[in-house]
This record gives sequence, C-alpha cells and structure tokens, in this order.
Amino acid sequence: MKTEMEKMRSEELYCFSDAEMQESLRRAKKLCTCLQTMDIYDERYRGTIEELIPGIPQDSTVCPPFHCDHGTGIVLGENVFVNYNCVMLDAGYIRIGKNTKVGPCCQFYTPQHPMDYVERREPKETAYPITVGEDCWLGGGVVVCPGVTIGNRCIIAAGSVVVKDIPDDSLAAGCPAVVKKKLNGIADSKDK
Repeated sequence: MKTEMEKMRSEELYCFSDAEMQESLRRAKKLCTCLQTMDIYDERYRGTIEELIPGIPQDSTVCPPFHCDHGTGIVLGENVFVNYNCVMLDAGYIRIGKNTKVGPCCQFYTPQHPMDYVERREPKETAYPITVGEDCWLGGGVVVCPGVTIGNRCIIAAGSVVVKDIPDDSLAAGCPAVVKKKLNGIADSKDK
C-alpha cells in the first residue's frame, strides 16, 4: 500500500494531515524560516538551500525570502535563477529547466483541492506537477497553476496567470495567459 507521500507524488488523492506529511512540511518551514535571515552571500546560505532543495546545482540560485511546502519536490536545472519572494507549493514536482530566470514574487501551485465543497472539508487534495523548460524567462508576479507545462525558450509576461500549457518558443501574457506571438529562438552559434 502506498504512503500518503507516495500518493501525493503520484497524482493521487492524499491526506495532507498524515504524520509523515506533517513532518516534511515542518522541516521545510524550519529551513525557509532560516533562509529569511540570510542573503545569497551569507556563508550559511548554500548549506541551507542544499538541505531544503536536495540536488540543487551549484550554479543555481534561489534568493530569500523563499517559501515552499517540502523542498524535496523542487528540481532545478543548471544556472537557474529564482528571484525574491517566490512561492513553490511542491506537493507535485516542480521542474525548472537549465538557464531559466524566474522573476520576483512568482508562484507555482501544484495542489488541487476537490471541486465538491463537502469533499474540500477533508484534509485531502491531489497534486499535479509543473514543468518549465530550458532558457525561459518568467516575469515578476507570474502564477503557474497545477499541471501546467511551459515549453523551452518561452517568455511569460509579468503578472500572467498560466492555467494551460504553453508551447516552445512562445511569448505568453494575460490572465489567463495566452500565446501572443512565437519567438524566433535565435541562438548564439556556439549553442548550436
């Protein structure tokens, strides 16, 4: 039988009041609280962010203040930059591809509460992963909703709310975000 954590990562209905779940949440909250007193130049920063987000590449940066539910559901590629006041509710996995820039106050939400109000009274939800491709730029205040995939080389305009998938090489904007134009995807010759 699956644990509630395993159900959570498998896009199944899970109970977030489970003891193992609560311990994971407590651990992340403690580490996020520690980060609030640091900046990226603090000698304690690297050890704390690596404990919070296991496997974070050395050249990736998450600027405090930062908030997440677990930390263990966040997978960052190389050379990712996450600016101040980011919120990542990582019940489902949040994967961000290499060389992606995330503006200040961006929010990534993977939990989905039941639609039925009676079911919502229970401490249960489902989580759907979020994927952001490589070489993307999310402007300040972007909200990414459960289950969304943003393709490679995309730009999401500041203040946009992304509720459905965005294809590669797109500039998207609005609430809800829609593709406004296709980008050329011109790369430096050494990247080819």
